[in-house]
Amino acid sequence: MTTTEIIATDAGDARITWHKAHQARLVLAVGHGAGGGVEARDLQALARVLPAHRVSVALVEQPWRVAGKKLAPAPKTLDTGWRGIWPALAGPGLPVVSGGRSAGARVACRTAAELGAHAVLALSFPLHPPGRPEKSRAGELLSAGVPTLVVQGGADPFGKPAEFPEGDHELVEVPYGDHGFAVPKRAAITQEAALDVITGAVVAWAGSLG
Repeated sequence: MTTTEIIATDAGDARITWHKAHQARLVLAVGHGAGGGVEARDLQALARVLPAHRVSVALVEQPWRVAGKKLAPAPKTLDTGWRGIWPALAGPGLPVVSGGRSAGARVACRTAAELGAHAVLALSFPLHPPGRPEKSRAGELLSAGVPTLVVQGGADPFGKPAEFPEGDHELVEVPYGDHGFAVPKRAAITQEAALDVITGAVVAWAGSLG
């Protein structure tokens, strides 16, 4: 069952598209990145697959996207939007996993402890700007304070799996995947198989959360 609701936040109106599970035991809320919306291939794949595993998926569109703007605002404004939608996510009374892709993953990590997130799912975490490894954002990831799963493309210019620091998080590599988890046509893995890596990892990890 899919439903949509508009949530007023201090950063403007956000939108949640719910993909609800029967007898859900968890809510997975995932936000988009700075360069796209909830139509991203990984977010859509999770919305298709996870409800069958008793995980309701909430695809969250930040106010700037709902307003039709082209550029994402400053990180503090993204955090404000995320805080504003949290009561709607927690409303069903289930544990909420805070997640997102790219900039959305950073938001989830920065706000997890404050909001009482059950865990964090970081898809394509932008460890650093492309070609600028000295501009590390590892501190955001390492300070999440809750169980964290990072799913990272093997060819992600924002940080390859081997670049990630050791810490209290799990990391799953999507072979050949770029920042959007696209794989080259001649890769040894198909695009569908790459998405299966993502959904399979998240299903297994969600099942391990107490």
